[in-house]
Amino acid sequence: MFKILAKINKAVLPSYSKQRLDLARATKLQKAIIAWRYFITCKALDETNK
Repeated sequence: MFKILAKINKAVLPSYSKQRLDLARATKLQKAIIAWRYFITCKALDETNK
């Protein structure tokens, strides 16, 4: 399930690392998107290691 969400995230949500976003100047929405992508990526990696 998390693998599918990770693929959707990659296709739909913006990649702030490619845009060189400064985390100190990121808005709350941008920080929430970053946290969501991080959470899903970690869960997808845990799923593959089991």
